[in-house]
Amino acid sequence: MLPCITKKFIGIDCPGCGFQRSFSFLIHGEFIASFKMFPPIYSLITLLSFLFIRNFIQIKYDNKIILTLTITTVVFILTNYILKFI
Repeated sequence: MLPCITKKFIGIDCPGCGFQRSFSFLIHGEFIASFKMFPPIYSLITLLSFLFIRNFIQIKYDNKIILTLTITTVVFILTNYILKFI
């Protein structure tokens, strides 16, 4: 795994800390461990999948869906980051 540069130089976790390990758990089929490591993993993968599919299929209201998924993902990431310090 790649080391977190923020954690290495500053000494605190970044908002994305845990994503690599979470993705690794997800690939190996450990869905609960993946969620525990980095809860926003599922919303982030949903957003990225939708952005990829949108390139091939025209979807009605795609801009609203992307905005909703983006806001949801950002809220999950920030909530997870804040809860790490509580």
